[in-house]
Amino acid sequence: MALSISAVLLLAIIVFLLVRKSGLKAGHAAVCMLLGFYLASSSVGPTVHQLTSNVAGMISSFKF
Repeated sequence: MALSISAVLLLAIIVFLLVRKSGLKAGHAAVCMLLGFYLASSSVGPTVHQLTSNVAGMISSFKF
């Protein structure tokens, strides 16, 4: 669960920075968020969740 919260926080910060610095309009950001909600509730949602969990696990296994 901590992974989901941190991923949401990271993505929210990225969207905020894109709105502020790169000229992304708030309407575009809202459409992207709505797309994310609809994607999560579709049949593709579990696959995307599994993919992101696997990538996060792979990244956490790297030793620097």
